[in-house]
Amino acid sequence: MSERIESAKQVLASQNIETPSWAFGNSGTRFKVFAQQGVPRDPFEKLADAAQVHRFTGTAGSVALHIPWDKVEDYAALAAHAAEQGVRIGTINSNTFQDDDFMLGSVCHPDPGVRRKATDHLLECVDIMDATGSADLKLWFADGTNYPGQDSIADRQDRLAEVLSEVYGRLGEDQRLLLEYKLFEPSFYHTDVPDWGTAYAHCTELGPKAQVVIDTGHHAPGTNIEFIVAFLLRQGRLGGFDFNSRFYADDDLMVGSADPFQLFRILHELALREAIGPSSGIAYMLDQCHNIEPKIPAVIRSVMNVQEATAKALLVDRAALEAAQTSGDVLGANAVLMDAYNTDVRALLSDLRVEQGLDPDPMAAYAASGYADDIKSNRQGGQAAGWGA
Repeated sequence: MSERIESAKQVLASQNIETPSWAFGNSGTRFKVFAQQGVPRDPFEKLADAAQVHRFTGTAGSVALHIPWDKVEDYAALAAHAAEQGVRIGTINSNTFQDDDFMLGSVCHPDPGVRRKATDHLLECVDIMDATGSADLKLWFADGTNYPGQDSIADRQDRLAEVLSEVYGRLGEDQRLLLEYKLFEPSFYHTDVPDWGTAYAHCTELGPKAQVVIDTGHHAPGTNIEFIVAFLLRQGRLGGFDFNSRFYADDDLMVGSADPFQLFRILHELALREAIGPSSGIAYMLDQCHNIEPKIPAVIRSVMNVQEATAKALLVDRAALEAAQTSGDVLGANAVLMDAYNTDVRALLSDLRVEQGLDPDPMAAYAASGYADDIKSNRQGGQAAGWGA
């Protein structure tokens, strides 16, 4: 067990969990945006807040941007500011769902002019990647239809493939296209990229720089997400995660809050393939909107939830598991997993933080830092920059 603990610490020390800029701004539901004091007023302040998460957890060294929510005049200056704060700019996320022209879709829209507008936005995002040093472009499309006969499902797939091909061709040698999927919403008859199979098929057609992103909240209830993880890992097409939780139809709740055992099972599949550290090429990111909870503490807690699930996955006795599986010992194999899941890893993680020169309790350390009071006092009189705000 001691050997597994030390091995787990080594992997955990190298883990990076990317935080999303939009998690720090005001966000809301379909009914209301609840404004909070001290939220960032621009992307520079979002990066400053994200840096606090990294300061106290030691494992959140990159920050995802969302365009145009994080649009600035000088992206090189924004990247330099990130470095000054001790973080770096990570994934660039596009937005083709908040413009009036995209009411009937964006890259799948029947009007070629609208498709051109959407494509130009995606190409702009690649330009921003060049300016910030980002390696990943993440695409999620709200495209779909509400009624049978509204549009040709097959033609929409052709339009999607055409746009993706143009964007793929614009990528640099070390850049990737990460295609995300979602079961439904906002369209209720059909969604153009509704599942991992559709995303996988398009990525395979595009080439090796196109990979699939799994958003853990984007599936039907009861979906075996760890099977999807195992399959895409086997095919070399798992590009990243958007970690969050869901209870019913929506998502973006704190990761691990709805089903921590599911999060453990997902990370177990990744640990088996040694696909957790940065050398795996898999981008681990939070994708959450903190509507009623304080922003920075919520992100810190989410990072800690992923760390705890990861630690448990790394403590699985693989030799015992393989022996039980090989011998057909159903109960024994399940018991190996459950023993790891039921292990209290908080002391392990506290020890690791102390070894890294961090406070063993990130939540308490942040609360004691005074940063929350400072931003409430200093960020007065500005329009908060966040989704729906």
